[in-house]
Amino acid sequence: MPLEKNLNMPYLTPFARRYAMFILAVVYMFNFIDRQILSILLPAIRDEFQVGDTVLGLLAGTAFALFYVALGVPIGQLADRVNRRNLVAASVAIWSAMTALSGLAANVWYLALARVGVGIGEAGCSPPAHSMIADYYPPEKRSAAMGFYTLGISAGVMLAYLAGGWVVQNIGWREAFYIVGVPGLLLALIVRFTVTEPVRGASESRLDTGRRPTIVSVIQFLLARRSFLFMAVAAGLSSFVGYSVINFMPSFIVRSFTMEIASLGLWLGLIYGFAGGLGFFMGGYIADHIGRNAHRKALSFIAIAMLFTLVFYVAVFTTSSPVWCLLLYIVPAITANVYLAPVLSQTQSLVSLRMRSVAASLVLLIINIIGLAMGPPITGAISDALEPGYGPESMRYSLLLVCVVVLPVAAWCYFQAGKSIDSDLQRADEQD
Repeated sequence: MPLEKNLNMPYLTPFARRYAMFILAVVYMFNFIDRQILSILLPAIRDEFQVGDTVLGLLAGTAFALFYVALGVPIGQLADRVNRRNLVAASVAIWSAMTALSGLAANVWYLALARVGVGIGEAGCSPPAHSMIADYYPPEKRSAAMGFYTLGISAGVMLAYLAGGWVVQNIGWREAFYIVGVPGLLLALIVRFTVTEPVRGASESRLDTGRRPTIVSVIQFLLARRSFLFMAVAAGLSSFVGYSVINFMPSFIVRSFTMEIASLGLWLGLIYGFAGGLGFFMGGYIADHIGRNAHRKALSFIAIAMLFTLVFYVAVFTTSSPVWCLLLYIVPAITANVYLAPVLSQTQSLVSLRMRSVAASLVLLIINIIGLAMGPPITGAISDALEPGYGPESMRYSLLLVCVVVLPVAAWCYFQAGKSIDSDLQRADEQD
C-alpha cells in the first residue's frame, strides 16, 4: 500500500536518521565488546580454573549462545509488536550488568551462568535494530546501512582485544569485565531517551496495516523461500569458522609463538578494528553496487570471497613465523566478513513489514546455532583430541581443519542461494 495514504505519519529528519544509525552502531559495538572480551581472557581463565579447550569452547560459544538463540525468535516477535527502541535499551542494560557480574566468578560454572545472562540480554539487540534500520533506509541503500551497523562488530572486537589484553596482563581478567560492562548502563539511557523510533514501512512507501503474523506463519513464509534457506545456512557456516577463529586465535598464537598477551591484544585489536571493519562495510557497499540489477551477483561475490578467505587461512595456519601469521591474517580479516551485511539486508527485504524482527531473529538463530553454539566447542574438542600427538600445536591444526572443511561448503550454499534470490524478493510484500 502507498505510504502517502497515512497522512499522520511523522517525518524523520536526515539528522535523526544518521544519529540513530550512529547510536545503533555504538550499541552493536558494546554488544561485541561484552561478547568477545572473553576471547582475549581465555588463556588467563584457563590457567586459573585449570580447564581444557573443550570447556573454553563451551564457555565462549555454547554458554552464551544457549539463551541467545532460544530467546531470539520470541523477542523478534515482540519487537514486531512493540516499540523497538525501548526493547534495545532494555537489552543493553541487561547484558552490561551481566558482563560486570562476570568479574565476580568464583569458578567456571559461575562464569558460565554469567555468560548465559549476557546472551539473554544480547538476544534483544539485533532483531529490533535490523527492523529499525530497514525503516530508516530503502532497499537500494540497505546493505550499505547494515554494513555501517556491523562496523560495531569490528570496533567492539578491537576494543575488547586492546583493552582486554592490557588489563589482563597488568591488572587482571576480572577487572576487564568491570571496565567494559559498567559503561553500557549509561548507553542504555542514551538509547531510550535520544533515539527516534521509525515508522514501519517508511523507507519503502509501504503502509503498515498493523497485521501481526504469528511466528509459525513467518517461518512458513521464509521456508518457502529457497534463497533464504541456503543463504542462512551459508552464513551459519561462515560464522562457524569466524567464531572459531576469533575465539581461539589468541590461544593459537600464545601457544605456537609464545607471544605476550598485551602485545597480541594490540595486534589483533588493530587487525579486527580496521581490516575487519573494512570487510563489514565494504561487503554491504559492494553488494548494493553489484547487486543493483541482479541480487544473484551479490551472493556470487560472497561465495568467491569465502574461497579467497580459505586460501589465506591456510597460509595463516601453516606459517612458522608469528609476524607473517599476523600480516597474512589481515586479508581474511577483511574477506571473511563481507557476507554478513548483505545476508542481513536481504533477509529484511524478503519479508513483509511486521515480519522483519522475527525474520532477523530467525536468520540470527540459524547463524548462531551453527556458528556460535557449535563452532568454538567443536574446534576446542578437535584441539583436545589432537593434543596428545601435536602438543601446543593442536590448536593450529584444529583451526586449519575447520577452515578447509567448512568454507567450501559455505561458498556452495551462497551460489545456490543466488539462483532464486531475485524471484523470492519479488514476493516480499505478499502479506503486507
